[in-house]
Amino acid sequence: ALLARVTGVLARQAQRAAENGLIGALALGASDVVLRGARRVPADFDARFSALERRYVYRIDDGAPSQGRRAYDPCRRGQVLWVGQALDVESMALSARGLLGEHDFLSYCKPREGATTIRTLRRLDWQRASSGPDAGLVTLTVVADAFCHSMVRSLVGAGLAVGQGRQPVSWPARLLAARSRDQAAPVAPPYGLTLEEVVYPPDSELAAQARRARVVRSLPGPGDDDCGC
Repeated sequence: ALLARVTGVLARQAQRAAENGLIGALALGASDVVLRGARRVPADFDARFSALERRYVYRIDDGAPSQGRRAYDPCRRGQVLWVGQALDVESMALSARGLLGEHDFLSYCKPREGATTIRTLRRLDWQRASSGPDAGLVTLTVVADAFCHSMVRSLVGAGLAVGQGRQPVSWPARLLAARSRDQAAPVAPPYGLTLEEVVYPPDSELAAQARRARVVRSLPGPGDDDCGC
C-alpha cells in the first residue's frame, strides 16, 4: 500500500513537472499559444494516427450589406479572409452535399508520395453566422477522419468559386469525380483557417486506432462489393 501511494505521488509530481516544462517552453516562444492542460498518455499514442477525426472552421468576411458589417476589419485580418463580394451562401451549401462520404479527394489535395488521397468527409457546412463573435461572417465547418495536404483550403476554394458565381453548384462534385490534378480545385489563402478540435478514442484504443489509420486505403472497384460474396 505504501509503495502504491509513493508511486502515485511520484506520478503526480512527474505530471506537474511536465506541465511546468511545457508552460516554461511556451513562455519563451510565441504569445499566441496558451496551454490549458496536460496529461500523460500511453507510450503508443500517436498525435496524428491515433486521432478519430478533426474539425476545422474557415471564416470569410464578404462585407454583405444586409449583415450591417463594416467594409473591412483589420483586427481580424489574420483569422478571417476578406473577399469584398457578397457570397451566395445557399448555393455554396448545396454544392457541398456531393462531397460528403468516402472518396478519392485527389482533385482537392496535393498528394504525397506513398500516401493515399482517400478520405471520409463527415461534415461540410457552409452558413452565415447569425450570432456570437462570428455574426455576419460566412463560415465553413468541415469534419473528416483525416485530411490530405491543402485539402481544407481546396474545399474552401471550390465553395468560393460557386459563391462568387464563377462556377455552377454542380462543379465541386464534378471536380471530385475527375480525380485529377489537372482539374484541381483552387486553394484558398491560409488565413481564415482554424483547427478547432481533434477527437481521440479512449486510451485503451489509441494503439488500435493508430494501426487502422496507417493502412493505405483504396476504393472498391466497379465489380467489387462489401459482402465478400
